[in-house]
Amino acid sequence: MVQWVYNFGAGAADGRAEMKNLLGGKGANLAEMASIGLPVPPGFTLTTEVCTRFYEDKCTYPTELKGQVAKALARVEERSGQKFGDATNPLLLSVRSGARASMPGMMDTVLNLGLNDWTVAALAKRSGDRRFAYDSYRRFVQMYSDVVLGIELSHFEKLLERAKQRRGVKQDHELVAEDLEKLVMDYKARVHVEIGMDFPEDPHEQLWGAVGAVFNSWMNQRAKTYRQLHDIPESWGTAVNVQAMVFGNMGSDCATGVAFTRNPSNGANDFYGEFLVNAQGEDVVAGIRTPQELTIKARKSHGSDLPSLEEVMPNIFRELCTMRQQLETHYKDMQDIEFTIQQNKLYMLQTRTGKRTAHAALQIAVDMANEGLISKSQALMRLKPELIDQLLHPTLDPKAKKQVIAKGLPASPGAAAGKVVFSADEAVRRAKDGEKVLLVRIETSPDDIHGLHAAEGVLTTRGGMTSHAAVVARGMGRPCVAGAGAVQVDYAAARLSVGSVTVQEGQILTIDGVTGEVILGEVPTVPPQLSGAFGIIMAWADEYRTLQVRANAETPNDARQAKEFGAQGIGLVRTEHMFFDGGRIIAMRRMILAADEADRKVALEELLTMQREDITELFRIMDGRPVTVRLLDPPLHEFIPHTEAEMAQVAKAAGVPLNRVRRRAAELQEANPMLGHRGCGRRGQGWRRRAGG
Repeated sequence: MVQWVYNFGAGAADGRAEMKNLLGGKGANLAEMASIGLPVPPGFTLTTEVCTRFYEDKCTYPTELKGQVAKALARVEERSGQKFGDATNPLLLSVRSGARASMPGMMDTVLNLGLNDWTVAALAKRSGDRRFAYDSYRRFVQMYSDVVLGIELSHFEKLLERAKQRRGVKQDHELVAEDLEKLVMDYKARVHVEIGMDFPEDPHEQLWGAVGAVFNSWMNQRAKTYRQLHDIPESWGTAVNVQAMVFGNMGSDCATGVAFTRNPSNGANDFYGEFLVNAQGEDVVAGIRTPQELTIKARKSHGSDLPSLEEVMPNIFRELCTMRQQLETHYKDMQDIEFTIQQNKLYMLQTRTGKRTAHAALQIAVDMANEGLISKSQALMRLKPELIDQLLHPTLDPKAKKQVIAKGLPASPGAAAGKVVFSADEAVRRAKDGEKVLLVRIETSPDDIHGLHAAEGVLTTRGGMTSHAAVVARGMGRPCVAGAGAVQVDYAAARLSVGSVTVQEGQILTIDGVTGEVILGEVPTVPPQLSGAFGIIMAWADEYRTLQVRANAETPNDARQAKEFGAQGIGLVRTEHMFFDGGRIIAMRRMILAADEADRKVALEELLTMQREDITELFRIMDGRPVTVRLLDPPLHEFIPHTEAEMAQVAKAAGVPLNRVRRRAAELQEANPMLGHRGCGRRGQGWRRRAGG
């Protein structure tokens, strides 16, 4: 019989880290953490093969699955000492997705599953906190109604706002138990209005509803978009992880947090993360409350008045630091972890290889090799070519004048300037029209993924260094400033304001993901400085490589840059590329559009002078290094004038009538430019002939 369900917890697990194709990244790492003795709440994983079968069989499950889930659930009950659906000591569950490739926030999650009108009373009695019990219940009803029943969150948000207005408070945590109990009743009434059915009270019905919703979320639009952007095959599917709940919102001796074992922005070997006292995990990443720093050092550097975990719970902090070291030693890479503290007991909920910026990836690879965690060759193989490409982008000119209007957290480094937009759809629309845009949101959600991809950078007014916007932006290589609380966003009026400064949609802002500054207008940039860890990693690459590196370069500036970056010659000088700039393109167009040999010779003489000067300079710059020159082979569609203004320039330069230029340009128009007039014969001697004759 096929094993569809794998157990973990109590220092043992059916799976291991290498099984992420079957168990998904989250499930495989939960199993691994349990196996190496970390405090992981017990649970079980429904494999990615269940998801594949689910879609192959028209959204139905394998026949053996329910029996295997029942056995796994009984084991969780045994390990936790609680019983699912029990009216005295109920077991509550979290149901989360877990694809083999990390897809943060793209799929659905349900927390506090198993609550109903009798288990909530038991939870209140067991915890001694009626407010906590009903806060957990209202969260569950809201989340389940959204994820499983498909009811718009706005209905519940309106009811929550009314409850706060009745109580005369502004924050969710200021509501008392009676408010929350009434809110649960109002939520359930809304459910009945929206779907014509009561909210499900049976915990087993709730469980299978949540499992189905997670599998279905593999095919939601935001997950599809994320997979397309990151080349994740649809056929991989997602696992589902069902785990005993632990509560970070049970009182002042409880907390929840997200952390990176090293700084994901710059790669520094610092414990880096955020937490909230008396909160659940979703509160940290959603940016609803201002998170607190893990360390005293981070709190001081960010100028926060809120105490750090190191100060609030020093014993827990030391235990977490030990686990940080244990995880890095075991996985030999920077980890992104989630943890919960329930009544002064630490639980690990997740670990995965942490997303990081290009600068951080470089620094972490070098540091870990120097620390002996990995070899030099392993460090090199961890650096994808596109990460190195990100290092070659410019940063803000430190000498430029700038009008800083606000400051947030430097969530993802780099500089970005663009026209302000306030929705993901608008970002995509303007980007398609060739505009550079800056996406500004109060807080981003997974539904904004397409806008984050289209934008040059992102600015949020809420959230911290581990918020959705920060994590996704770092993964995409986009600059991000998060938690700029001084910025007030008015979606209806399509504008933002900071004090007396107002910025309308379409106006330009600049953000600096290194300093967290928000700057009015566009700020000049400077070329990147490639030194430090970059120089070390390139020296290591030289130790292992067997090939020489040559550049494609056609202009003296490109050649100098290539030489500075270490190129050992020029592999190809595409001489037609010498004529794109300034008045040169007019001479090239005169040559192409010439009606007879005499006109062409005049234009060629002009081009020859330019070309000789450039090629001589290229040889001089490369100073004896090999240079390969390809003679003229212009793809005509890149040079033929397309607008009236361009045709008029050519006519004036050649001293011929405009109509003649129009006619000649029309004659040379091509349906498929790369198979049209482009030469293919004896190119080394400068000969050309038409394809097909």
